[in-house]
Amino acid sequence: MSDRVLVTGISGFLGGHLALALLKSGYTVRGSVRNLDRAAAVRETLAAAGGDVTRLEFVALDLLSDSGWDEAMSGVRYLQHTASPFVLETPKDPQELIRPAVEGTRRALGAALRTNVEHIVLTSSIAAIQYGHKSYERLLTEADWTRQDAPSTGAYPASKTLAERMAWQMVESAGRRNTLSVINPAGIFGPLLDSDPGTSSLLVRRLLDGRLPAVPRLYMACVDVRDVVALHVAAMTDPAFFGQRCIAAEGVYAMSEVGAMLRPAFPNRRVPTATLPNWIVRLAALFDRDIRDNMHEIGTPKRLDTTRAPRLLGRPLIGTPKAVIATGRSLVEHGLV
Repeated sequence: MSDRVLVTGISGFLGGHLALALLKSGYTVRGSVRNLDRAAAVRETLAAAGGDVTRLEFVALDLLSDSGWDEAMSGVRYLQHTASPFVLETPKDPQELIRPAVEGTRRALGAALRTNVEHIVLTSSIAAIQYGHKSYERLLTEADWTRQDAPSTGAYPASKTLAERMAWQMVESAGRRNTLSVINPAGIFGPLLDSDPGTSSLLVRRLLDGRLPAVPRLYMACVDVRDVVALHVAAMTDPAFFGQRCIAAEGVYAMSEVGAMLRPAFPNRRVPTATLPNWIVRLAALFDRDIRDNMHEIGTPKRLDTTRAPRLLGRPLIGTPKAVIATGRSLVEHGLV
């Protein structure tokens, strides 16, 4: 029997791509969903993409419930914990993001440690690295941590930071630091497996739907989902990843630059490449909470040390233009834009 990998959040954008890659590599995949009613759709999606679903299993797990976690680890050699809430709109109560992220990580890693799973890969985020710093003049590296108590740190970065810090504390307390590898992806783009656009893909949809005449002076680190998956798969068995964090980002781009990447591939769409003056964005922030919550991002590009991921993979990462164009084409193919 092939090695079994538990993939939490298999119905998500990253989780689906990761499960597909693992199936194609010969692993048996046990995917977690909150409700088993989702299993049939996930199975159909992975089969259509070329996955051998005879080696695909499902289990119902909830990030906020203790039920079933130890049983889900039975016969599992590797854990890929990708499940975590991620939204574009900031919730009124930060605990809507923080509680499931932190408690889900505690439940997943706790069960894996209790059942002696051989290796754990945790999907964190660059959000656990790049927020709340006093200065952004230097490169941020895997040694940096978001200050979750800083006024400029929102609920999502706080959730990812607290969850990842707890994960490291758990494995260190167990004397098993090298059992854990953490991948810290940027905004994830690339081809869709189904009609669920994921969260980062919604940004491309907004650029393609013709409703934005111009974009704010916002900057975003970007990465292709296929590279994030390759890092997750390698991190299960490559000792170079053990006990390490790894930033997964190809580069940092202004929203206007992303628009310029998309425009030649979609000549019949009104893709914005102009930048809104900051005063207009500040005015809009008076009436829009989500804009207001992200005002600290205006005109503040964050510089990331992106050298570890390509070094570990032994190749360059896929370019962001290719990633966002693939996202756009998938959105069009699925009738989402």
